[in-house]
Amino acid sequence: MAYLPVRFISEAVEVHFDRPPLLEKKPGCPDAFTWRGSTYRIVALLSEWHDYQRRGRMSRNMRPEHAATAERRGSWGVGQDYYRVRTEDGRIFDLYYDRAPKDAGRRKGAWFLEKELAEEQPAE
Repeated sequence: MAYLPVRFISEAVEVHFDRPPLLEKKPGCPDAFTWRGSTYRIVALLSEWHDYQRRGRMSRNMRPEHAATAERRGSWGVGQDYYRVRTEDGRIFDLYYDRAPKDAGRRKGAWFLEKELAEEQPAE
C-alpha cells in the first residue's frame, strides 16, 4: 500500500500504553496518543522503522566497529523509532520516539506526531 502525505505536523504528543513498556528507551508502538486535546486510539501498526545513525559530534566519538553495531541496534540517547499507525477513526499517522534526552531532568526522550497520511487510491 502506498501512502501520500496529507499534512506535516511535527508536534509533541503524549502517548499511552495499555501495559507499560519493558524498556523505556525502546518502548515500542503505543496504544494511543493525545494530540491537541483529543485522544486517538491506535488499532493497527502499519509499519515501523528505526534510525540510529549518529550525527555530528556523536558520529566521531566511537570506534568504527562499535559505531556500526550501534547503528544497527541503537545506543543510549541516539536515534528515533518511527511508527506508521491507523487510528480508530481510520486516520493514518507517522509518529516517532526521539531517544535523545533533552536535559538532565528529562532523560527519557519524547514522542512526536510527524505527519498525517492517506492511502493512495489506484487510478481508474
